[in-house]
Amino acid sequence: MILQIAVLPEGRLMTIDEAAVREFEEGVRGVLIRPGDADYDSARQVHNGMIDRKPALIARCAGVGDVIDTIRFARASDLPIAVRAGGHNVTGRAVCDDGIVIDLSAMRGIRIDPSARTVRVEAGLTWGEVNHDLQHFGLAATGGFVSTTGVAGLTLGGGLGWLVRKHGLACDNLLSADMVTADGRFLTASEEENEDLFWALRGGGGNFGVVTSFEFRVHPVGTALAGLLVHPIARAPEVLRFWRDYAAQAPEELTDGFLLFTAPPAPFIPKAAHGAPVVGVYAVYAGDLSTGESVLRPLREFGPPVADIIQPMPYSSAQTMADWMWPRGLRNYWKSGFLARLSDDAIDAIIEGFATAPSPMTTALVEHNGDGALNRVAPDGTAFGHRDWSFNFLATSLWPDRADTDANIAWTRAYWDAVRPFTTDGVYINYLGAEGEERVRAAYGADYDRLVAVKDTYDPENVFRLNQNIAPAGRAAAA
Repeated sequence: MILQIAVLPEGRLMTIDEAAVREFEEGVRGVLIRPGDADYDSARQVHNGMIDRKPALIARCAGVGDVIDTIRFARASDLPIAVRAGGHNVTGRAVCDDGIVIDLSAMRGIRIDPSARTVRVEAGLTWGEVNHDLQHFGLAATGGFVSTTGVAGLTLGGGLGWLVRKHGLACDNLLSADMVTADGRFLTASEEENEDLFWALRGGGGNFGVVTSFEFRVHPVGTALAGLLVHPIARAPEVLRFWRDYAAQAPEELTDGFLLFTAPPAPFIPKAAHGAPVVGVYAVYAGDLSTGESVLRPLREFGPPVADIIQPMPYSSAQTMADWMWPRGLRNYWKSGFLARLSDDAIDAIIEGFATAPSPMTTALVEHNGDGALNRVAPDGTAFGHRDWSFNFLATSLWPDRADTDANIAWTRAYWDAVRPFTTDGVYINYLGAEGEERVRAAYGADYDRLVAVKDTYDPENVFRLNQNIAPAGRAAAA
């Protein structure tokens, strides 16, 4: 029996053989989810509530063999392939319309070697889950500002996180990766094997295959000094100028930044500020706690803040402290870029533009990621090459109601237009929305042609194209 799936834009009819589907389903250990199944709708949902795509099939893989079989089945059936791990990325390309999703969320194995200070994790895990287990050994992995972010997608795009200034990006701590290629081969990429691929996986995204597990170097952290300082929005210009100058001298043990957000009715914020815009300065100090108290004292005393919730906590708790700001299921639209420098004019533009945000759930932030381990890796040492900029700007618009979508997108674009004169051409690929090939090229800069060469070697037919696509030579990038 032949079933019609869709008419593709080029007019080609996509079909699928039901007998082939049954044979494929019988041969895998995992679960094949179809439209109409009880868990179909939940299986196709991702973090961004604006995404409503309907795949023909979702293959929830139990292991590497299932990934191999799914790629082979999809190619034999001429089905587009989306790859889902954490499903956190704002573009929602972890799911697709009328194709097959390789769902890695059930692949959740983890093996910690405390003596070697390494961890091997499967692709379905989140950073919060990894650091939960590492905490028992006083160790921590570098990736993720939000604990619900998937290990796979974040690492493949670079991997900013709370330890970035001391220990670098997630991809800087990657020792090896196991992967299934477009032709169904299973291979390992490391400094000793498939070195060209290993270079590309550290920042080049999901363009080269399906990574099924990652081996990382991890670090002794245990307890961190972490939390948030909150100031009234009226004091934002002086607070942020002070913070900028303070951050320029801060030791690498401190990863910090600032946020503009609407204060929730939380017990740690004075009632008078509830529902009002505020400025927050966040900090995670991963080092000796008594030294950290001295380092953070000037920051905590300036103002003073109306709320100070910086305190010692397990690093695994610090990993979760921002989760409430980006809950799953809301509609998301983001704009981002590295800042050439954090000038007074840039600070003013960021503050002034945020004042008109239509949604109280929207947050704007500037991350201080540089002036540390990030800069000690050569720009061409990994596919993540933007290592010259200390600060990164990100506007994350969030709202619950579909009727407010146009207003929030329009505001975010206008806000970005006001801030963009202060940014570089570069952008962090994990924060990039669906902004076209030009912005993908900007994310990789001088490394783009080298990435195309790796793509030509491992995926010359652009099988893995539902991503921030690096097209092989002679083929157009995915829209």
